[in-house]
Amino acid sequence: MVSLSTLDYALIIVFFVITLSIGIYVSKKSSKNSSEFFLSGRTMPWWLLGVSMVATTFSTDTPNLVTDIVRTNGVSGNWVWWAFLITGLLTVFVYAKLWRKSNVKTDIEFYEFRYGGKPAQFLRKFRAVYLGVIFNVIIMSSVTLAAIKIGGIMLGLEPWETVISAGLITVLFSALGGFRGVVYTDFILFFVAMGGAIGAAYYLINIPEVGGLDALLSNENVSKKLSILPDFNNTNALITLFIIPLAVQWWSSWYPGAEPGGGGYIAQRMLAAKDENHAIGATFFFNIMHYALRPWPWILVALASIVVFPDLASIQEAFPNITESKLGHDLAYSAMLTKLPSGLLGLVLTSLVAAYMSTISTQLNWGSSYMVYDFYKQQINPNASEKKLVFIGRVSTVVLMVLSALLALLLQNALQLFEVLLMFGAGTGLIFILRWFWWRINAWSEITAMFASGIISILLKLTPIGVYLFGVDSGVFAEYYQYPFVVVITTIIWLIATYATQPESKEVLQQFYKKIQPGGPGWKKVVFEAEEQGISLKNNNYVWSVPSGLLAMVLGCVLIYSCMFATGYYIYGDYNLAFVLTVVALVSGLFLIKVWKRVSSKIL
Repeated sequence: MVSLSTLDYALIIVFFVITLSIGIYVSKKSSKNSSEFFLSGRTMPWWLLGVSMVATTFSTDTPNLVTDIVRTNGVSGNWVWWAFLITGLLTVFVYAKLWRKSNVKTDIEFYEFRYGGKPAQFLRKFRAVYLGVIFNVIIMSSVTLAAIKIGGIMLGLEPWETVISAGLITVLFSALGGFRGVVYTDFILFFVAMGGAIGAAYYLINIPEVGGLDALLSNENVSKKLSILPDFNNTNALITLFIIPLAVQWWSSWYPGAEPGGGGYIAQRMLAAKDENHAIGATFFFNIMHYALRPWPWILVALASIVVFPDLASIQEAFPNITESKLGHDLAYSAMLTKLPSGLLGLVLTSLVAAYMSTISTQLNWGSSYMVYDFYKQQINPNASEKKLVFIGRVSTVVLMVLSALLALLLQNALQLFEVLLMFGAGTGLIFILRWFWWRINAWSEITAMFASGIISILLKLTPIGVYLFGVDSGVFAEYYQYPFVVVITTIIWLIATYATQPESKEVLQQFYKKIQPGGPGWKKVVFEAEEQGISLKNNNYVWSVPSGLLAMVLGCVLIYSCMFATGYYIYGDYNLAFVLTVVALVSGLFLIKVWKRVSSKIL
């Protein structure tokens, strides 16, 4: 536990005052109607939305998760989430403009736009509760769990004290300011959070116990963790940490913030953009900042923690007040922060509060938008006034916060939850990619995939079946086959359901095509049948941009991965390789601009 100075308290209090003031200032405009409360009137510029996306994913549990990964599997273990860059850039160059053209209020509303009849109504209602409440509460509880651990280690707070103090201000601010308040404060939160992360990394690698960057990198326990690529001689690590994420995970799994085809709070920000170009610019900016800039301060602190706290026993010894149920490698990040001096400690604590508030406020606003548009208005009160919808949005914001706080008190570590969420979404991602470009996918495809993935995951995680098939020592198959197994079985089941059920009506398909203009071979049958009826669905000025979009995605991945790894090798002192990667990044960036200009005269 650390003692906060007057300066530390002052920094935290000033930050709270600023964020609450912004919430109060924009509350009147946010209360005008539900579109203002959830989408800020669709007037947001790319740079503000992009920063908001980055700030939102800069949550209190992310440094803890990265620390857990690095301490357990080394730097290369981060491929479990680095692989999602492919998903992110697919959204940028293919799906961002499609979402903005749809003009829906939430991505869940998409279901009754793309599909029709009672199955679509059920899907929209169920997904609103499934994602807006169940998944959303799980995500927020993971973030709150990180806050509990930080509060316990750094301030000696009991879990309930952290939950009440952190949650009360956040829920008040979120309920008042709506989406506009979230985005405005995210701009401030981002710089505070980045400043705290970089400042902490610089100071902590230079404390006497670590001895500076050179001593850190040459430490016997740390040097084994430095490789950016996994050990190719270790089959289990290679397949689990590298091959599966890059070959299967990025396209097959629904995961918050990295949904194949876009979705969730990323889609909410694209829908709030001024136009398609601003939606594209926001998501591209987000992916650059999220992957190329942010990971290394966390990684450096995680590596330094291996020197100071080499195992869980050393963490337990240093912080005996931490209960065994909360003890994990993710605690090492908070443990390292206790060594910060006055002033910097206050800044870092403020940055962690900022990260917490940014993520939770986004999740609350996003989740309550589902409750308002896709559940309350759609299922309970279709004629509700705009004032009533804003009121329901604020009530659901409070309810979601309470539920997530209660669940957080029961959880143990962030990596555990990350793996569970990946499993529950396994096999559904391909539908989210193809539903825009293949007419045959229907509401039953999504319903079947959702239930199949969830049921299979539960059977493997909570019954002896999982141990029998994929047990560490006694399983029929190696443990790393578990995730691909869920993907393959889920995919087979939803494909069977797709062909066993009737396709969507011609009217629904034609309406979707005419508005979105997805193009491609997957819609030839629908376009041909419409032309036979004398109906023209094509926009004469339309050029199918997906092939160029996919090439841009590849070039974007080369650009961002090169930037990320060049940064790492500059830190490691391998300047030759870092320079080569820098050149690769510049060349791929030039080609990316050239390719994307074929599709759009401007990105931003």
